[in-house]
Amino acid sequence: MAKIYCVFNQKGGVGKTATTTNLGAGIAKLGKKVLVVDADAQGNLTTGLNLKADRGAKTLYDVLCGQLDMEKAVLPTAYANLMLVPANSRLAGAEIELVLKKALSPLRDSFDYILIDCPPSLGLISINSLAASEGIIVPIQCEYYALEGVSNLINTINLVKRGLNPALDIVGIVLTMFDSRTNLSMQVAAEVKRYFREKVFNAIIPRNVKIAESPSFGKPVIYYDESSSGAKAYMSLAEELLEREGDDEK
Repeated sequence: MAKIYCVFNQKGGVGKTATTTNLGAGIAKLGKKVLVVDADAQGNLTTGLNLKADRGAKTLYDVLCGQLDMEKAVLPTAYANLMLVPANSRLAGAEIELVLKKALSPLRDSFDYILIDCPPSLGLISINSLAASEGIIVPIQCEYYALEGVSNLINTINLVKRGLNPALDIVGIVLTMFDSRTNLSMQVAAEVKRYFREKVFNAIIPRNVKIAESPSFGKPVIYYDESSSGAKAYMSLAEELLEREGDDEK
């Protein structure tokens, strides 16, 4: 049965979509069946996998509005073991209840991991994602305002745990946009590790031009340039997650 994790941080620009795309692709490359769910109306996860969700496409919007079964919204990608539920701008206007958990339930036996790419806000879509998930993967960028809003993030998680999903917890913290040449990155990484301790993944995602370029080519970075430092870091992250879950045998 699939483990369902959302990639969430209320702060924007921290690498949520890059982490969902590349962690999902990395786990799939390691032989696991992965579904990534685009829960952001910007649809960047969808376009980053070179798929289009125009106004007539079947997307997460149709599922959450009760017009479509989730399995009918699943699309194949160009990569083995990796499937996608797309999104487009219609999702921003969805009037929804907490239905994502129920909608995902029939798919759990078909996948090993389901990763949900959340929007950078605490609206109904994010609440749906948190309520549907067993755990949260939190990207935190190694920049000046990295820890800004962390207390709000923890409060949000605690509220959802109390009211909607008692099993919810942080699976791991992913340090992103790390630049080993700067003292700031070193200081932020040390502070995040001090605060979250063993929750922080050992794999650190560097600031890397190949990660930034790959979405414009519709490819995860591990397929765009597998020799790049970004690709190697995301593969290390995928391996580490599977090891933590005791799921590192193909």
